[in-house]
Amino acid sequence: MDYHDRIVLDPEVRFGKPTVRGTRITVGDVLSYLAAGMTEAEILADFPPLTRDDLRACLAYAADRERALRSVPAA
Repeated sequence: MDYHDRIVLDPEVRFGKPTVRGTRITVGDVLSYLAAGMTEAEILADFPPLTRDDLRACLAYAADRERALRSVPAA
């Protein structure tokens, strides 16, 4: 999934953390909810501005960041 149109970094919103466009919900928030055991349906019910594609964009963003971190040689 191409997350670039859904995940934004704006220094004026949540201190520049990656957020879902048009919300103040961070990628980290979404990942934390999933890690805590919330289902996709529960997250969407609790945060009506989010869509399934937004949740997938958060996962894609996190996966992309992980790949980028792994490609940096260890010091």
